[in-house]
Amino acid sequence: MPSSKQPVMVLPSTITTSFQGSAQTFQQSFNDLCVLLLVSILVIYLILGILYEDFIHPITILSGLPSAGFGALLTLLIFQVDLNLYSFIGIILLVGIVKKNGIMLVDFAIEAQRKEGKNSFDAIYAACLIRFRPIMMTTMAALIGTLPIALGTGVGSEACRPLGIAIVGGLVFSQILTLYLTPVFYIYMETWRKKLSMQSRKAKKKHLPAVKS
Repeated sequence: MPSSKQPVMVLPSTITTSFQGSAQTFQQSFNDLCVLLLVSILVIYLILGILYEDFIHPITILSGLPSAGFGALLTLLIFQVDLNLYSFIGIILLVGIVKKNGIMLVDFAIEAQRKEGKNSFDAIYAACLIRFRPIMMTTMAALIGTLPIALGTGVGSEACRPLGIAIVGGLVFSQILTLYLTPVFYIYMETWRKKLSMQSRKAKKKHLPAVKS
């Protein structure tokens, strides 16, 4: 009986392959978008550090971004949508949408500590209670506004559907975790900041010259 297996062709090691045409253009734009995402996060961190005069709590504000990115990628995987140019733009948009939750919580907690003298736990707890409603209102507004794009209704919706799916998935996943992770992250970062300030004060005292009587 004739064999049903097809012969396998092995290319010599001297032959190299590369993308051409639209595939090459997409690969270059994808690399540029990765750099753009990192630069945007860095710029946001620097601006928040200047506004709050603190380079530790901006990390607390940005702590919700990994959950948003994971939620966006998981939603794309569930709906079997490729990570293309539109979905990556949706992930970049998530950076601006999700960080406002952290800003609402951290801004209120910092003001409560500075003006009312509350400790970190009481300050972030009060922030979660008072800022819960505006956080939910803004998130639901963004979610409902993006939902038609994710559902893919209208002419040319197939192209923009990955963008909507990435934003909706990232918003839902990050909203569930932000109200739990951000307060815990804030308390740990505040404890770490106090330890660093105490260590710096002790180091300054050691280097101060002894006052002669």
